[in-house]
Amino acid sequence: MEKLTVGEVTLTWLDGGVTHLDGGAMFGVVPRPLWSRKYEYNEKNQIELRTDPIFFQMEGKNILIESGIGEGRLTEKQIRNYGVTEESKVEESLEELGLTPADIDVVLMTHMHFDHALGLTKRQDGKLVPAFPNAVIYTSAVEWEEMRNPNIRSKSTYWEENWTAIEHQVKTFDEEFEPVKGVRMIHTGGHSAGHSIIIIETGEERLVHMADLLATHAHQNVLWVMAYDDYPMDSIEAKKRWLPEVMKKEDWLFFYHDAVYRAVKWNEEGELIDYVRKERSPVQSESS
Repeated sequence: MEKLTVGEVTLTWLDGGVTHLDGGAMFGVVPRPLWSRKYEYNEKNQIELRTDPIFFQMEGKNILIESGIGEGRLTEKQIRNYGVTEESKVEESLEELGLTPADIDVVLMTHMHFDHALGLTKRQDGKLVPAFPNAVIYTSAVEWEEMRNPNIRSKSTYWEENWTAIEHQVKTFDEEFEPVKGVRMIHTGGHSAGHSIIIIETGEERLVHMADLLATHAHQNVLWVMAYDDYPMDSIEAKKRWLPEVMKKEDWLFFYHDAVYRAVKWNEEGELIDYVRKERSPVQSESS
């Protein structure tokens, strides 16, 4: 498990599974000759996308950002369609840290699309139950509303089975919220109507999770947004608002999906000045 320590905060990436999605969809209108210079793709034009929750501790709380794709949550057809080659091993990752899912106090959900929310529940005795039974789950009020009442487009990613078992754990916020001192969730919209980013402050330093507004390091260009984005112009405006500030301050940016970097630090010119690279397993190395 990769780690990044900044000030008094240590981020640890758990094993939440991996998908392979169409590169064209992930980079929207950007032609493949451009995006393929920055991110590898396979013979099916798919790119590898991790779904790895980020664990950290603050104010005596055990906190997760996102939840992975779970284990045994997808059908064979879904596994094939989403290019899933590994399912979650979050419980095993927590065990390496001396923890169990029952020890998680807070789960921060930037949004509730299936590839972020599947890991919130698990199958037990033939039914779905909370995977983190003692946690408070935070997401924006807009996101939670659409999760339960999706439209004709979003119903493909907001699944009823992903919220009914955990609705008693969910607490929502409007525009900005501090679930734990030093941690802010800020509603941005864009990728989804209720999408949020997360900022962690420790001393004079900041760590920023832009979630699916910046799914990978290759999405640095503010105009490079996904075809999956429900409101692409809102995504662009949010990136224009946040990326210049983050780069000027030389904040750490950390990722849930990126298969190359766990975190990066760019300067004001967009140059890579520090990073944490995703370690590749022997199987990945042989196939890459």
